[in-house]
Amino acid sequence: MRSSENPEVLAPLEETASSASQLLKAHSLRRTAIREQVLEVFLHRNEAVSQSDLEQALGHPDRITLYRTLRTFEDKGLVHRAFDGTDKLKFALCSPGCSPHKHQDQHAHGHCEHCGRTICLEHVHLPELQSIDGFEVKSTFLIVQGVCSDCGKQIAAKK
Repeated sequence: MRSSENPEVLAPLEETASSASQLLKAHSLRRTAIREQVLEVFLHRNEAVSQSDLEQALGHPDRITLYRTLRTFEDKGLVHRAFDGTDKLKFALCSPGCSPHKHQDQHAHGHCEHCGRTICLEHVHLPELQSIDGFEVKSTFLIVQGVCSDCGKQIAAKK
């Protein structure tokens, strides 16, 4: 099933497809249907998604192909891992400054406890830590847990 046939994902707009093609070209990646479909999901949703979210949105494509697509995107600086305190590995689109050699993903991620949505909080930067008390730092994560604005509005409307 193509993504345009799946009710979970709105039919891709020509603008989104064009943006997906441009992103692939900018990162020296060959255009394939699955790569464009995956990027369309990221561009349309504007939030971090897991591999299982992508499988559902794309009508359950081949898992190995999807796994390899995500790893290629991560290696090429198109997506980064978005840690949100859950056991699901999620990915989010990188900012334009990311490259295969350096991800610019040292920012917080917000996780809504109500709907489970995870978003990048690019304006909340993480401190650069080299070592702490002799402990060599390899990575740091900042997770902001709470209620997103959409859920906050829904909760307020019910009161």
